[in-house]
Amino acid sequence: SQKFDIDDLHRIAAICREHRVKSYLTVNTIIYDEEMDSMHELVDQAKHAGVTAIIASDISVMRYALEKEVRVHISTQCNITNLEAVKFYAQYGDVMVLARELRLEQVHHISQGIHKDGVKGPGGEPVQLEMFVHGALCMAVSGKCYLSLDNMNYSANRGACLQLCRRSYLVTDKEEGYELEVDHDYIMSPKDLCTIGFIDKIMRAGVSIFKIEGRGRGPDYVKTVTECYREAVQAFVDGSYNREKVDDWTERLRRVFNRGFWDGYYLGRTMGEWSERYGSQATQRKQYLGKISNYFGKLKVAEITMETHAFGVNDPLMVTGPTTGVVEFTPREIRVDLHPVNIAEKGDTCSVKVPGMVRRGDKVFKLISREELF
Repeated sequence: SQKFDIDDLHRIAAICREHRVKSYLTVNTIIYDEEMDSMHELVDQAKHAGVTAIIASDISVMRYALEKEVRVHISTQCNITNLEAVKFYAQYGDVMVLARELRLEQVHHISQGIHKDGVKGPGGEPVQLEMFVHGALCMAVSGKCYLSLDNMNYSANRGACLQLCRRSYLVTDKEEGYELEVDHDYIMSPKDLCTIGFIDKIMRAGVSIFKIEGRGRGPDYVKTVTECYREAVQAFVDGSYNREKVDDWTERLRRVFNRGFWDGYYLGRTMGEWSERYGSQATQRKQYLGKISNYFGKLKVAEITMETHAFGVNDPLMVTGPTTGVVEFTPREIRVDLHPVNIAEKGDTCSVKVPGMVRRGDKVFKLISREELF
């Protein structure tokens, strides 16, 4: 994923505040003595930028953040699996990101214990529980994997995982040199976590914060996944959560990047489920068309410079941009040189009506089904 530096941190936090969105800075890597000054500067800048909280796993980060009165979420890499661990980390953090290997019964026991024993964080409020509900999973417990470090000298515990687990492998007979291809499942590549079908059980277990994995994912992934889970939470609150809605959310989630879905260990499974093919299994793909070259606000019309491929009337389109975010629409009319056409071809400059504001330089995609590609 694209990196950002400390100067970007202030701008990102300001954008979040403008849109009433909380901001969290992940500082959950292993820290060495020679990096203490850099870590201190990062936490200081997070405070000055107004970041909501930092996510930490190293005690040195937690202690310094506490000293600077920066709110801390305890990372899943601390592998919190019991109430006593919660009590220990409560001196540093107001929120505990629980281990992904827990059953919901165990989560509920921890939640009850927090309220029964009055376990409070530095902020003086009862500790909150946070859990992963969607996205990529690591094959290792709590993400503590050494495969990338051992093979390529890039440490997953230092934020540099090369995801070697996602590849296919051969098994070699060392005596004769025979090779067998492991060709059914990608045996080290877990399917993605998807809990949309039992969000009600997670909330009843006492979890108040949902964590969605999405490192390096596009804006369409972020938009779709957050929308679906927000709708699911609201449906649980207002009593309208049902199987029909779950099926609709699941179908929408399948359209964006995924490696297939399973429900993790929360419902009592003891073995994982593995990806059946390399890369995304999304039922919908984006085909790049071109860029927005102009936008006429009063008319709500966008001008598109077509660089690749073509699109026609009633083809679903998506516009993405760093400020625009995601705008999806289906054009009912296309104009080239002010004349209506059925198809805009590569090289054309066309205009279409759009439902929301877009900006010059935004990218335009056609949404097509997986079957159309293969």
